[in-house]
Order: sequence, then structure tokens, then C-alpha cells
Amino acid sequence: MIIGITGTPGTGKTSITKLLEDDPLCQVIHLNELIKEEKLYSEVDVERDCVVADMDLVYDRVLELQDKSYPVTIVDSHLSHHIADIVIVLRTSPGKLKERLEKRKYSVEKVRENLEAEALDIILAEAVDWCEKVFELDTTGGTVDRTFKDIGRIIKGLRRGDTEELEQEFRPGSVEWSDYFFD
Repeated sequence: MIIGITGTPGTGKTSITKLLEDDPLCQVIHLNELIKEEKLYSEVDVERDCVVADMDLVYDRVLELQDKSYPVTIVDSHLSHHIADIVIVLRTSPGKLKERLEKRKYSVEKVRENLEAEALDIILAEAVDWCEKVFELDTTGGTVDRTFKDIGRIIKGLRRGDTEELEQEFRPGSVEWSDYFFD
């Protein structure tokens, strides 16, 4: 089973998946690192300071790397909803997200682009359109531990085939930032 941990940059994906690396039942693939290390991109976008992933190559490579001895393969990236049929979308309020991205020294334009994507639910909307199961978690005020526990509950539920309550608790659309205004 492949589960994507997705969301706008800065929502906590990598922090959480680093904790999942210690779970003997989970294989973790950090997709952004894989794309850069193995040059699974079609071009470098200098203006936006990123690479443009070749998602066909990325998908094929993830399938090659998937170790079937693990019951769960976690794919960490803002692109993982392009790979997995089951995704957990991490969300963070634009105000908090701005702090996190500025701390990373993102350019003003890159911060604004990511804030707009978060406020407009871009990744969530794509995940809902493309994936079989979508869970949404607000990471704004919680700790990494709390998010880790929630994700652990979701993974256990998926492995048992019992997600009805979890699908209600973490239903897509339960987090929204429509009151956030851009200056």
C-alpha cells in the first residue's frame, strides 16, 4: 500500500515522515530528494527556484523502489498525490505557513505563491479529484507528536480496512482558510 503525505511546502510533511522512518512497518520515500538526486525532472525553473518533475519517470521509479516486504510505503512530497491513491493532506494556516517559509529563506514571490496555494486548497482539491481516499489534517496549532499520532491512527485504520470513523474525523474540506486575505 502506497500512502502519500502531501501538502503545501511548510505544512510538516518531512518532519512527520522522518518520524515514520523508525516504524518497522513503513518504508519512506522522500520524493523531492529522489527527484533531485536521480534527475527525474524535465527542466530547471530558475525563476521559481525549483525543478519541473517528470511525473511519469517519478511514478515508475517509486514503483521500482517500493519494497513489498513493508506493508506500507509512505511517499513524502507536495507531489505525492500524483503518485498515491491514498493521501493524507497536511494543512497549515497561511499566517503560520508564512512564518515557516520565511524562516526557510524562501523568496517573497515563492512565499506568496505557496500561501495562495494553501489558502485556495490547491493540493487538497487535486487530491480529492485524483485519489481514492483523502484525509485532511490541520497542523497549525498542533505538535509534531499530535500529527504523528493522527497519521499513525490513519495508517492503522487503512491496514485494518476500517477507516469509516477516520474518514469523518479527517474529511476533506474540514479545514479552510477562506477568511485569510492577501494584502
